Amino acid sequence: MTESLEEAVAARLDAWTAARVAERLWARDGTLWAESGSAPAELTSWLGWLDLPDRMAGRRREIETLAASVVADGYRQVGVLGMGGSSLAPDLLARLSGDLEMRVCDSTHPDAVRAFRAWANARRTLLCVSSKSGTTVEPLAFQSTLAEDLPGLDFLAITDPGSPLADLAASQGFRAIVSGEPDVGGRYSALSVFGLVPAALHGVSIGPILAAAAAMAAECHLPGRENPGLVLGAFLAEAAAAGRDKLTILTGPDLSVLVDWIEQLVAESLGKNGRGIVPIVGEGLEAVADFGPDRSAVLIDGFGRDSSELDTAARLLGERGVPIRRWRVESPADLGAEFCRWEVATAVAAIRLGVNPFDQPNVAEAKAATEAALASDAVSPSPTTDSAHLLTDLVAEVAPGDYLAILAFLPPTEPVRSALSNLQTLLRRKTGAAVTVGIGPRYLHSTGQLHKGGPNRGVFLVITASPDRDLPIGGQDATFGQLIAGQAAGDMATLQRHGRRTAHVHLADLAEGLDGLAAMMSTAN
Repeated sequence: MTESLEEAVAARLDAWTAARVAERLWARDGTLWAESGSAPAELTSWLGWLDLPDRMAGRRREIETLAASVVADGYRQVGVLGMGGSSLAPDLLARLSGDLEMRVCDSTHPDAVRAFRAWANARRTLLCVSSKSGTTVEPLAFQSTLAEDLPGLDFLAITDPGSPLADLAASQGFRAIVSGEPDVGGRYSALSVFGLVPAALHGVSIGPILAAAAAMAAECHLPGRENPGLVLGAFLAEAAAAGRDKLTILTGPDLSVLVDWIEQLVAESLGKNGRGIVPIVGEGLEAVADFGPDRSAVLIDGFGRDSSELDTAARLLGERGVPIRRWRVESPADLGAEFCRWEVATAVAAIRLGVNPFDQPNVAEAKAATEAALASDAVSPSPTTDSAHLLTDLVAEVAPGDYLAILAFLPPTEPVRSALSNLQTLLRRKTGAAVTVGIGPRYLHSTGQLHKGGPNRGVFLVITASPDRDLPIGGQDATFGQLIAGQAAGDMATLQRHGRRTAHVHLADLAEGLDGLAAMMSTAN
């Protein structure tokens, strides 16, 4: 870490100690975020995540009894139908060893939904329909489609009390309705029923996770320099204030999915009012050579104990003057501690940045644009005829301090992810800028808020492709192909309305088109 940034972080922690920030946070003092312009009472109403470790310990028997009944009734698999905060924590916890296989459906691409449907129909599967509001379009579309094959008893609703999803679950005879916590926002809900119920159904012991979270929460009550959440929050905020607002997150292989959860929390909480931090995930060690002066980094060693790659990364980052923070996650249960650490850090970083960390004003805007696109002809794009010229012009738009975002409304298969990762590398080398990859519509509930509400430093490449075979949405006239095309068109329209630099490539053939884009970038001047 550079000396000046080190001094700024220390000064910030001392200032927070003098202002009793930790004490006021746990006292739910909404005036901490006065600079955001939001009413203190509104901010206070979203601080229920602070006592989730204790609150969920009180619901542990309820959750574990439900999980035991599912196993006893012969279910072999668990699926989660959700988006954003309702799917990212389960997706992470699904990677831990468990008794029942668990998968998450959070893509509206017809190929992805069809593949998930085939998986769910292959063995007896319990499906968690997760939506805090109970109105989220994607999980409701998944449920109505899968309900054509599966009875109501094979579904379980996780939603806030009295939501439309709760009403649907009651009318269709779902196996259970698990009530969420109304004072906990979606991206702060990992330690609530939205994260813990799928984990318990998967076979993960939630007691140790809650214990680790409670231990971290106790540490996060301490004054500035002794408080892990405040230490990380000061680092994030002061690095961003110094122009290092591209936060690279590198982990051991056993924690690779943790970065997706962190990405949403940081991007959606802080990316508004023209401010924010851009999380950069999915980069390999070779990317360090391209890092510029707008980078900071967090390195998290996993419980696999092989730290050689991160040791090399730390050395290379130090040589390039990139400030870092580094620590180890000792065991899978300690993911509970990481949820708590990052939530506190993000909340206090928002104090420094002057934003409300609990709202997402531009997410609803993108949803409205999607509805408008679905009602028009904008959902039938034509193949791009001059991709080479388009990409050349897009690359020319990238200036120092910018980032480039690949927004791909494509099936989230391994070949597609690999091709997008290759394109990410090529664009980073070509521009020298940080490059992110978002799979749509998933990123709309994650980094989408930052794209529209954060600093106007993003250059956006939207990639779409027509599905080989469409899939009707159960009980509706629309199809998943129309829905995902509408989501892409709606996001493009919203980005352009905010003056963002955008380009759209529609591929006639998915595999050939992605290879062609990579070839163009490899040969472009």
